[in-house]
Amino acid sequence: MTLGGMVTLSGRTAVVTGASSGIGAVVAEALAEAGARVGLVARRKDRLEQVLARCREHAPDSAMWVHDLADLDGIAGLAADIEREFGGVDVLVNNAGMPKRRRVQDLTPAEVEDVMRLNYLSPVRLTLALLPGMLARGRGHLVAVGSVAARLGPPHETAYAASKAALTAFWESMAVDLDGTGVGVHIVQPALIAGTELFTLPDNEEPLSDLSDALPPQEVAAAVLEVLGDGRFERYVPDWFADMASGKAADVEAFVAGVKEWRRNRLER
Repeated sequence: MTLGGMVTLSGRTAVVTGASSGIGAVVAEALAEAGARVGLVARRKDRLEQVLARCREHAPDSAMWVHDLADLDGIAGLAADIEREFGGVDVLVNNAGMPKRRRVQDLTPAEVEDVMRLNYLSPVRLTLALLPGMLARGRGHLVAVGSVAARLGPPHETAYAASKAALTAFWESMAVDLDGTGVGVHIVQPALIAGTELFTLPDNEEPLSDLSDALPPQEVAAAVLEVLGDGRFERYVPDWFADMASGKAADVEAFVAGVKEWRRNRLER
């Protein structure tokens, strides 16, 4: 899997969801550059075609599937189509997701369910659909793009944070269950990432965070390649958020009090 410290995916297949823009597009291109034949999944055909063209510069046999992953009942058929085309999947990167910045007192049950459907249930369904093939071959990698929100509970993001926390918990237990099978389990937890639509989509509050601190999506792509190479379970982007998460775990009361104060200060700007 690694050669001279670099990840090589020559002869392997990789599937990336939410691949039409932002993190997903950059991750897909990085996997293609590393030698993988890449399968792209997203809703927007025109943008997906552009990413596919860039991937094919490195991996000519790459392919795409236009699919709305919020349609949970269609995921089994999607997985079957991918396996039929690729003859199996070596790397799955579950990246598709949606934001929901809104105070909990302004949320509706339907909004919470929409977020959970796309951010948690759809990656779980696609993973469970492709896992049997990985187990039969005795190899594979299941990657989830989570969020620091999974560990740190940011204000005005209850639905989003809960969906990423659920995804993280599933991935943790899955990592233990799949020990010894040859299937690696990894989760990358990004903080603020530029070039995504998480901060510009309508029907969301303005973010409280300072977006000038956002990192380029290439940082997330590098983290995905890193965990594929070294087998690490969890990787934060940037790395120092790991210290924040461990600090919270050591004193949750102090952490929550600090976030309350931070929120008050941001709202008073």
